[in-house]
Amino acid sequence: MKRSVTIIILMVIIWFAFSSSAYAWLYYSMPEFRGKVIDAETKQPIEGAVAVVLYYKRSTVSLNPGGPSSHVTKARETLTNNKGEFYFPSYSEFLLFSEGTYVDFIFFKPGYMSEEGSFDTGIAGVRIAPEKYFATDVIGKKVEMELFSYEQHKLIKWSGPLGIVGLKKAKTREEKLRTMPSPPTDYTSKELPLFIKFINEEYNNLGIKGGYK
Repeated sequence: MKRSVTIIILMVIIWFAFSSSAYAWLYYSMPEFRGKVIDAETKQPIEGAVAVVLYYKRSTVSLNPGGPSSHVTKARETLTNNKGEFYFPSYSEFLLFSEGTYVDFIFFKPGYMSEEGSFDTGIAGVRIAPEKYFATDVIGKKVEMELFSYEQHKLIKWSGPLGIVGLKKAKTREEKLRTMPSPPTDYTSKELPLFIKFINEEYNNLGIKGGYK
């Protein structure tokens, strides 16, 4: 009898975990991501740029008065192809005493300023979260969606293409130093070899010794 009750409880938990939203209880899941990296000035595709996706989660149990903070639970990287395109398969993991929060992206190639964070829509105070911007079945596909404006404190209708990132050339030493990306805490070249290789290459170009391991 006890065994049957236990099985039923486990089945209910599993059903609940898989039938909830993308940030489901006990289960963290993000879809496939795809996009294209281009030169912001020439609009030509950039081959060999590194794209990094960071999956974040936070603890549901915290003694911090300000509440729990998010941290990277998984990092992935890839290089853009000769069309400037990149692809990441879907990602999921089971959670224990934690919940999935969001994803972030970093794009970089030596000689360019890095790009990361949410994406500008051209409307003041309105930006698109990366998990929406790159969760597209067709790169450059024009869509319409409602986004929240932090300046107007309401939903705003926006239309535009998804998945395209423009990198600006770093024309001065100051621009290169100011926009140099860094790997997430506790991640090394073992987990992100391409990303850290590019960062160290740029440091070397600037005559800076050291770098990341």
